[in-house]
Amino acid sequence: MATLIPEMTISEFKKLKVYQMKELKSCEIYSDGQYLFTFVNGNTDSSGYLRQQSEGRCQVANAVGGKTLQQILG
Repeated sequence: MATLIPEMTISEFKKLKVYQMKELKSCEIYSDGQYLFTFVNGNTDSSGYLRQQSEGRCQVANAVGGKTLQQILG
């Protein structure tokens, strides 16, 4: 599905330093052509609003599935 948000591979994303991530526009992250997640940079004047909206969306997305980091790592 095409979007207006730029795409980046997970390999490219992992190379970024924190200060670079703070400057990065929001983008979709892919691995082997498969969508992984959308990086939303909340480093704006409206970051509180973005954070609140993202939290709500995440609750919906993981309402019936997904594991915590502790569950994955054992």
